[in-house]
Amino acid sequence: MNKIKLLILTVLVSAGVAVAQNVTTPYSMYGYGILGDRATSMQRQMGSVGYAMNSGRQINVMNPASYASIDSLTFLFDIGADLSVLWQKEGELKQRTTGGGLDYVTMQFPICKFMGGSIGMLPYSSVGYAFGKSIDHGAMENQGNGGINQAYIGLAGKYAGFSLGVNFAYSFGNIINDVYSTPNSAGQSLFEHVMEIRDWDVNLGLQYTARLSRTERITAGVTFSPKKSLHGNTWATTQELKHESVPDTVASMKISGNYYTPMSIGAGIAYKHERNSRWMLEADFTFQQWSKAKYSAMYENADPDNMVFQGMDFNNRTKFALGGEFVPKIRGNYVQRISYRAGAYYNNDYLKIRGNRVREYGVTAGFGLNTPEGKTMINLGIEWKHRQAHPNPLLTENYLNITLGVNINEVWFFKRPIK
Repeated sequence: MNKIKLLILTVLVSAGVAVAQNVTTPYSMYGYGILGDRATSMQRQMGSVGYAMNSGRQINVMNPASYASIDSLTFLFDIGADLSVLWQKEGELKQRTTGGGLDYVTMQFPICKFMGGSIGMLPYSSVGYAFGKSIDHGAMENQGNGGINQAYIGLAGKYAGFSLGVNFAYSFGNIINDVYSTPNSAGQSLFEHVMEIRDWDVNLGLQYTARLSRTERITAGVTFSPKKSLHGNTWATTQELKHESVPDTVASMKISGNYYTPMSIGAGIAYKHERNSRWMLEADFTFQQWSKAKYSAMYENADPDNMVFQGMDFNNRTKFALGGEFVPKIRGNYVQRISYRAGAYYNNDYLKIRGNRVREYGVTAGFGLNTPEGKTMINLGIEWKHRQAHPNPLLTENYLNITLGVNINEVWFFKRPIK
């Protein structure tokens, strides 16, 4: 009964993830915002690698083929949160902000000896910003919030070293971009653009593991998501706030056929050695063909400096990541059984802003700390990230992220003998 209650609690907590992921960057006002990578706290400590990762003790949503590696008696539950400190610089202007919250909720379970499944909630993209500037005879302020979240269910099976998996996801969320205009004389007007996403998504994964010896193995993994049109509605309204007037809809249209997500491919290779100690190293590559993903103009007469309301062209997104994990002694004392992790990544983002490309890179590190009972693991990590446009730097950002994940490992399906 307690396990059934935990399952119900998981669903309820998952529903709250949709509004918990926060970012505070003006870069998120473009396109669909800042993209996520489906990485758990443990994976973020290793540069967000995961295409070739498969473990019976950690959940890996980046490649659904990994679900087949779960032990037939094990149930996994993973919940993660983060805290971010952001330093921004534009010319002589400097600013520091903080953000964070609940990041994801996932769980994984066996179906039979050769199959496993997973369900959970993850952020696909996040939007959050607020800034202003002076204009002729007044001031203008830009604000935005929201994002796209994905509730998913995944299945995977394995045979003769191969694992094949699929994630089916329901994508939902609202992206709201506001422009407040305040003249020096009196009054204030609001221009608001809203995207309401209600859609589905699919992600396929394949892994192959080859045993090099009793203590060594190498795994290759690939994932694929097709290009597809989003579904939902989008509209723009104006409103005179001083007189508490009713918003006037100036444009609206269906999202289907006008806004797309790209074809995406991920590939990785991992080497793992396990004897008295354990260590693992993985390298990943991600390619997303955003240049072919349509993002239509809806309101052609908006301020040309506010690309939120314009059609947009994107760059293809490429990301390189490298990460590793080391456990000094699998059956040693507590300190020797700690998992030490580190990683790095370089990302050419999909955003194209006034002809500039957005780039980011970062380094990560963290620990996997076993609880006294030995099954639950606390994943605590730190990440430093730098984001900047190129060739015109526009806005320079440096992040310090603290990530926390709790990975619960339970034996649920053990049948006790009847006495």
